[in-house]
Amino acid sequence: MDMNESGFKIIMHSGDARSHTMEALKNVRKGNFEKAEQLLKDADDQLLQAHKIQTSLLHQEANGRKVDLSIIFVHAQDHLMTAMLAKDLATEIIAMQQDKAL
Repeated sequence: MDMNESGFKIIMHSGDARSHTMEALKNVRKGNFEKAEQLLKDADDQLLQAHKIQTSLLHQEANGRKVDLSIIFVHAQDHLMTAMLAKDLATEIIAMQQDKAL
């Protein structure tokens, strides 16, 4: 898989993760904690797929293969980090809402 294809796949998985995360927060507002937890698991699955692609490229470079960066890949990294942060924050917000609901 070339750098641009890797970038687009990371963007796709990261976007799906972010969508699941935002949907989880919407479900918490409605009191649907179980659905929110499932959506966060779905987000984790998507983040794992994106992370596997990223790790593969890191391993290639660590093993001496020259990896030429593209703007698309840099953009993909932005998407991945934003999705990861959104998921982490949503996890904490949901936990606080669950505590509050008790």
